[in-house]
Parts: sequence; structure tokens; C-alpha cells
Amino acid sequence: MTGQPLVSGPCEPPEAPLSVKPSKLPPFDPADPLGIDDLLDPEDLAIRDTVRTWATDRVLPHIAEWYEKGELPGIRELARELGALGALGMPLQGYGCAGATAVQYGLACLELEAADSGIRSLVSVQGSLAMYAIHRFGSEEQRRRWLPGMAAGEIIGCFGLTEPDHGSDPAGMRTRAERDGTDWILTGRKMWITNGSVAGVAVVWARTDETAGGAGIRGFVVPTDTPGFSAPEIRHKWSLRASVTSELVLDGVRLPADAVLPEAIGLRGPLSCLGHARYGIVWGAMGAARASFESALDYARTREQFGRPIGGFQLTQAKLADMAVELHKGILLAHHLGRRMDAGRLRPEQVSFGKLNNVREAIEICRTSRTILGANGISLEYPVMRHATNLESVLTYEGTVEMHQLVLGKALTGLDAFR
Repeated sequence: MTGQPLVSGPCEPPEAPLSVKPSKLPPFDPADPLGIDDLLDPEDLAIRDTVRTWATDRVLPHIAEWYEKGELPGIRELARELGALGALGMPLQGYGCAGATAVQYGLACLELEAADSGIRSLVSVQGSLAMYAIHRFGSEEQRRRWLPGMAAGEIIGCFGLTEPDHGSDPAGMRTRAERDGTDWILTGRKMWITNGSVAGVAVVWARTDETAGGAGIRGFVVPTDTPGFSAPEIRHKWSLRASVTSELVLDGVRLPADAVLPEAIGLRGPLSCLGHARYGIVWGAMGAARASFESALDYARTREQFGRPIGGFQLTQAKLADMAVELHKGILLAHHLGRRMDAGRLRPEQVSFGKLNNVREAIEICRTSRTILGANGISLEYPVMRHATNLESVLTYEGTVEMHQLVLGKALTGLDAFR
């Protein structure tokens, strides 16, 4: 071996400028223990802070009352304000949409769900389901007619896929679209539809007789003032109470030929929309978890038992440490998936990975936070129980735990266990 030795000799230290001092480490930030904010650029931070400020001013002062009453008053005004923020159809390009990055949209979802899952659901259904379906699969005429008003919050949209007897298996849907000359006639029912009774437009999926080539399921853009369309609101919910949830009833709804989404053929269309909505949930669930964790942390610092704050006891610190680890791991996962989406490299299986992990961990964080708050944890004075019950719905919609486990199981083994 030739050349200079790696070290000068056994007793000689390597040469280094003696004047260089180690850089001073930033202080530990309990709100950002991993320094995740360092991954965000100034525009990311500005968008996040703008949405957080809006949610703090417009939602948090009222959300406990809305939740207790089981209503979302002023939803149309809230939608217009969200439109003015650029939060509706946020990652879509053109037609009045903000054209934000996937990471920026995710940050907005996190901040909205930190206020309440119902608010994030309003935005998610509007942008990631209804608007995305029209933007991705609609005609240019459909885009121009609907998207600018939806981006501004002047028109609220909903997405009709789930049925009373068919949730996880949309291929079994019974809603039908039949030809009558050049028109379509839609008949059927959809269930658990966010925004349904306040929507001005519904994207509805129905089975047709065009079975050749897997084209049997098509999407339709349905103005909600069309005769035969109704959307009775679902009451008596114990989750997502500050959210409008409805049934859609289609009783011989007649639509012109140009109501069909021309580029959506088969289940590929609705499943693509669901993938975008699930991505927002990956971030949003961490918002609910963060709000619950912060509530528990503040409580532990001030609540005294046995002569000192409960945050000084080992068992409480263990709970806080475990929650912080899972919370910020989940945010890192969401950020990673967002970067992949921005690069056009995000696979559906990876979205399932994020949704499965983050919602599951968010529920556990809420439940652990509740134990730190003790009896106060069930009071609406604190956000913990509200977030915990909301997440029971988030756990189920956009794919149950079992469905995402099977998606990952198939990807890992190459074997299909769905049927």
C-alpha cells in the first residue's frame, strides 16, 4: 500500500484548526423535539401558521358548543373563509385553486384537525374527493363550471360512494345509472356522506350496463337541485358531531349525457380520489393527536397531587415520553409521504401504511392523554375526549383498519387475501 498514512503516527493528533469551536446546539423544543420544522421552507411555515391562526380564531372558541349540540352552524360562511385562505382544492392547479405542494396541504390538514376532525373533513371532502374527481376525471366544461366556485367556497361539494350495504366493497354498489336516450337516470342511495345536505354539487358513483372493459362503474356530476335528489341529514352521531353528515337519495335523477366524468372508468376513478383523501388523513390524525398531547402536557405541569405537579412523577413522564415519540414519528411519516407525493412517487400502499399507523397511534395518544387528565379528560372543557371520539370515525372511513392491513399484506406477500 502506498501513499500518505491515514494518521501521522501513534502519538500525533490529526491536524485541525484550533480556532474552530463546535457549533452551539439549539435548545430542546418540547413542541418540536426532533426539529422537524427544519425540513420546512418559509412558505411552508407561513401557510401552516396562517391556517393555525384561522383555526384558533374561528373554530376553537366555539367547537365545544358545536360538538355538544351536534351541529356546524355557519358552515357556508366557514367554507367561504377556507376558500379565501386557499385551503379548498389546495394542491390542485388552475381554476382558482392554490396550486400548493402536497406537504403544504398536509400541514393545513394537521392544523385543521388540531381544531376538530369535522373541519378537516369539510376541507378533505371538498378538495380531495369532490374537486379532485372533477379536476382529474372531468371534462374541461365541467372543470370550468364547478371548480372556481368550489375553490372559493361558494359551492360546497360532496362525494357519494359508500352505500348502506356496501362500504369496504364499493364494487358491490347497487346505485344504478341507466340510459334513457342520451340521458342518464340515477337511482339508489348513498350513506355517511360528509357535506351532503349543504352541497350544491355531488359527485356520485353508480353502476351502469357498460360492463365491457370494466367500465361498469362511472362517476356523475350531479347538481343537488336536480329533481329526485335529496340529502336528509344523519343525526344522533357520537362522533364527528361538528360535521354535516347525510344520506343521499337518488330517486330517478335525470342527467344529461355530459354529466358523466369522461375519464373515470371503473373503480380506478373513485379509488384514486380516496387515495388523495387518505393522504390528508395521515396528516390530520396527527393534528388531533397533537392537540390531545399538548392538553395533557399542560395539565401535567400544573395539576398537583401528593404535593407536587403530576408531571414530576415517573409514570406520568413515561406516558408523555411515549406519546411524544409516536406523535413526532407520525409527523415525520406524513412529511415523508408528502415529499414522495410531490415527487410523483407516492404509491397507494404507502398511503395505506400512513393511514393505518397514524390514525391508530393518534387514538392511543388521545386515550393516554385522557388518563393524565383523569376525570377532567371526559369534559368538553378539554379537547381530548372530543378528539378521541372523532378519531373513531376517522379510523373507519376512507378504509378500515382491516382493509389497509390487507392492502399491505398483499403488497408484502404478493397474495390477495381480500376474497
